[in-house]
This record gives sequence, structure tokens and C-alpha cells, in this order.
Amino acid sequence: MKGKLILENKTVFEGECFGKISETVGEVVFNTGMTGYQEILTDPSYYGQIVTMTYPLIGNYGTNLDDSQSSFPKVKGFIVREACKVPNNFRCEIDLDVYLKKNNIMGIEGIDTRQLTKILRNAGTMKGIITTNDLSDDEITNMFNNFSNTNAVDMVTPEKVKTIGEGNLHIGVIDCGIKTNILNSFVNKGCKLTIFPAHISEEEILKHNLDGIFLSNGPGDPTDLPDVIETVKSLIGKMPVAGICLGIQIIALAFGAETEKMKFGHRGCNHPVKNLKTGKVTITSQNHGYMVKTDSLTDDLEITHININDGTVEGLRHKTLPVMGVQYHPEACPGPHDSNIIFEDFINLFKGEQHGFR
Repeated sequence: MKGKLILENKTVFEGECFGKISETVGEVVFNTGMTGYQEILTDPSYYGQIVTMTYPLIGNYGTNLDDSQSSFPKVKGFIVREACKVPNNFRCEIDLDVYLKKNNIMGIEGIDTRQLTKILRNAGTMKGIITTNDLSDDEITNMFNNFSNTNAVDMVTPEKVKTIGEGNLHIGVIDCGIKTNILNSFVNKGCKLTIFPAHISEEEILKHNLDGIFLSNGPGDPTDLPDVIETVKSLIGKMPVAGICLGIQIIALAFGAETEKMKFGHRGCNHPVKNLKTGKVTITSQNHGYMVKTDSLTDDLEITHININDGTVEGLRHKTLPVMGVQYHPEACPGPHDSNIIFEDFINLFKGEQHGFR
């Protein structure tokens, strides 16, 4: 069915809609990964966003029950140059079009994703509408004005506390929209995890006799979570604290630093990150639209990793307290596993055997 993508700057792309034919509005972003579209679709950090894949052919290996990073897709829409109609892979269980239909996700193909990516790169991330209807200017304006992603974490955080894994090391997880492979990475290393809703209180956390607290990734602006920031602030000094992505931003805010929205963010599987202690560069998986402001960091926080492309903060540690975090995704899914060793650094921090990154 014919459809179009309408951007906030009034640019219109025409294409063919697939998946669940309806109408959707969200923040249009781009991901530079060549593979991993199912992990991207199900990453809760993409809640409220319409994801553009820069790689031109998507869907060629289908989808399956094993690769999802949450219980169902969280994106608001999906934009590709070409959606593969006949996937070919021994793990394929369902094709992309049917997968999107089953999960009520609107897709559009046949548009110039290269031009779209250049617009987002030059003008910055903006809202967009995927529709099959001819909308008036007033209808478009109203849809943009009515869209907000300030409650994104509330839509992806669990409602109840649960415990998974077995082991002597007991880690609490504040789940703001965690990816499955982060949990798997801890469990596979012999950790017991108690997973809390994002808005859990300090008192409830302290009841569980934890060895440390881990702050997950998640969608949206970290400053929309003042209660989470206050809870983390109160826990610092009482137990080790570590975080990934949104988690490191919350840590920085808890110490009085600032965050800001990036022009178009980092989303993909090919971002080079440098460890400032060792000088080693690893290729990382990333998905964030906000960053920690370097010039806002207090003297007790040390930058441990930077992004080679733009110099932004990719890792932090406290100089005296057991607190550390990274902005990138060491659990990959999708992406390279170069930085998976970071989980050993986290575990050593929770055990009290190491303070900071190797």
C-alpha cells in the first residue's frame, strides 16, 4: 500500500507501507548496523522512536524466537530501503513483514534512506509521521504537538520485582528498559539478579541485602527521572553502583553533572571507543541520543573512555567510591563482543576486588 513519511521540517518521502498498516508518529532516528534488526526492534531504548536502517536490504534472514531483547518490539515505526520478501536462513521462523504485523508495528520501504539519513545527520533528529492518508497541515501539526516521549521509561519498566539466576554474588538491577543480553551476561557469569521497577525506593532496595546495584539502559531523557536519580544518589556510598547507557547518565546526574541531547545520537554496531588507561580501542554497539556533558563533571569523576569519532564521554568512574559506568553496550546484541570484558569489571567492582576498569 502506498504511504509516506512526513518529517517535522516538512520533507515528505513516498514509499510502500508494510507490517501493520495504520498510522504512527515518533522521533525519527537512524541505525548504521548492517545486521541485528530484530534486536534493534526489540530494544526498549527505542521506545517512542521510528528507526531508519541505513543498510539497504533488511529482513533477509527473517526473525526468530531467540534474538529478541525484550518481550516484543518497542519501536514506533520502521523505515528501510528494501524489505526482503523471501528470507533465507536456517534460523528463520517468520518473515519481517509478518513479524511487524503480529506486533502492530508500521513499516515503510522504498524511500531513499541515504537522503533521509543525511537530513537527520545535518538537521538533527526530528519527529516524523508514517501514514497512508492525505493529512492536512493542521492534522500534521496536531500529531507532532501531541507526541511526547517523556514517560518512555514508565512504558518499558517492569511492574513487579523478580529474581533470576543463581550465585553468591547478588546484584540489584534498576530496570529502566533493560536488554535481555545484559541480564544474560550477568547470569552466565554466575550472578543472582533481583530486578526492580525503575521507580523503586531506596528502602525497598536495601531490604534485599545486595552486593551492589546496576543501572540499566532505557529510553528517553535521563532528566525525566528525578526520583531514580535521587534513589541512586542515596545508594552511592552504601553499595557499589555500575551502569550502562542511560545508567551512566543517571550516575553522572546523581553526582551533579549534566546531560544534553545529541544532534543525532549514536546508534549502530561500529562505534570506536578508546580506553584512556590502556590506550586500547574497541568497536562497540551503541544506542543513545543523550550524553554526559564533559565540562559539567565534578573533580571526583574521572573519564575512562571516549568516543573516537566525536570525543564524547563513553566511560566514567569515581576516584574514591566504587562507582563506574559505560555509555556503550558491552553486551552487544547486535554488535561485536569486543567489550564484553566490561562485565568482569562490573562483577569485580560488586565483589569489592577492583575499583574501576582495567
